[in-house]
Amino acid sequence: MNASLFVAPAITGTTPVIGAHHISNGLALAPMAGLTDKPFRALCRRWGAGYAVAEMTSAQPHLRRSQKSQWRTDYRGESAPIAVQLLGNDPAQMAEAARHSVDSGAHIIDINMGCPAKKVCNASAGSALLADEARVAHILNAVVRAVEVPVTLKFRTGVSPTMRNAVRIARLAEEAGIAMLALHGRTRACAFSGSAEYETIAAVKRAVRIPVLANGDIDSPHKARRVLCDTGADGVMIGRAALGQPWLFRDIAHFAAHGVLPLPLTLEERLAVIDAHFTALYEFYGEASGVRIARKHLGYYLRHVLRDFPFLKNNEVENLRQRFNIAESAAAQRATLHCFFDAVSPVVSDDTVPYPKVA
Repeated sequence: MNASLFVAPAITGTTPVIGAHHISNGLALAPMAGLTDKPFRALCRRWGAGYAVAEMTSAQPHLRRSQKSQWRTDYRGESAPIAVQLLGNDPAQMAEAARHSVDSGAHIIDINMGCPAKKVCNASAGSALLADEARVAHILNAVVRAVEVPVTLKFRTGVSPTMRNAVRIARLAEEAGIAMLALHGRTRACAFSGSAEYETIAAVKRAVRIPVLANGDIDSPHKARRVLCDTGADGVMIGRAALGQPWLFRDIAHFAAHGVLPLPLTLEERLAVIDAHFTALYEFYGEASGVRIARKHLGYYLRHVLRDFPFLKNNEVENLRQRFNIAESAAAQRATLHCFFDAVSPVVSDDTVPYPKVA
């Protein structure tokens, strides 16, 4: 095996620097609530993500005691730098939450001004903050002054397509001392509909001197290269496209370094990745919660299995999903998976690129 296939090189001429932290490449995993948990972050790191931001946590102190918050703030054994994303709309509360996160092990604080979810925006948080540039400035300054670690910002291009203000927000961020920006190429109003636009990301990159990561609809090595060329960004941040195919980071890095794609994973290799991922879920959450969370991730894996292996039939894969979802134990889920993959996997040739072991 050529070990270099799984060492993601820099995808741009320089690699992003966040304060004192040099990111190994320009490939970042975006924070997604309920999805990019500790097991998935570790998996994506193993497949070449140079940087991964933890799921967003609320700045409200009374929510820290919940089981969900305890899981989301468990960073033990995680690769540095540990980046923690905070959600809130009160500058003093955000500052206090940042200090608490640093005391709990965070090396980088990320501020969420990008979430378009209604329950978040109705609370005047996430991407809703973009409509109030004065409050944005207050929050950024309060958090930067509260901690000695670098602070980053994830945001959107504006409130709506007719009210894009990302360049002004970016300049406010730079003035406040924000160390890096990650910009999703959609507005709050767009949520995840339509296609991301990258002209605003390019404008932001030209307007500031701090690193900028491009985010939104980057779902292939070819798209990553095109977005980098079009925006001049320092790297890419990948969210939904990594679900069900964490090896996308390896593919992007390999394509950037060699100009060709690596050999695709076989079904057997995908089963090994899924098995390792789900084992980590069972161990981290406990069997009952791990079984429930694995159901969600299997849907993403199967979506890409159907896309990449056209000889499989939709009804066969749907039947697997249904049987997996009614399984109530880790052993039953594993048995269902292995039975299916053993039945449909073709013979693997000796020169197939093997999957990397997942710690």
